Amino acid sequence: MRKLNEPDVREHYQIKITNRFAALENLKDDEDVNRTWENSKENIQTASKESLGLHELKENKPWFDEECLGVLDQRKRAKLQWIQDPSQSNADILNNVRREVSTHFRKKKKAYLTAKIEELETNSKIQNIRDLYRGINE
Repeated sequence: MRKLNEPDVREHYQIKITNRFAALENLKDDEDVNRTWENSKENIQTASKESLGLHELKENKPWFDEECLGVLDQRKRAKLQWIQDPSQSNADILNNVRREVSTHFRKKKKAYLTAKIEELETNSKIQNIRDLYRGINE
């Protein structure tokens, strides 16, 4: 949304939206309301992507890897199973999986921080001040 504060970008976006909605004016009045809404939504999204671009997502934490994604997927499956059948056994399974996921993440983060601290100690011992302070700031 910040990009819309720039005059050139705003003008480009307004032109795109105007062109897309001009095409919608030719539609029949007896068309389904839901279909009309879907067309409007699609036009707004397409014009936004073309003129504003996509928002760049933040990078994941350095300790977050494919193994962590697998554990998250396991937790998601357990939650879906519990939502479909909210029995006590599924609730217990979900709680156990959540506990395992939390433990896994804590271990991964602790291992990463331990490695980072060891790297800082090494930089300190060999008097690599630049990398030492960069690591501290990270």
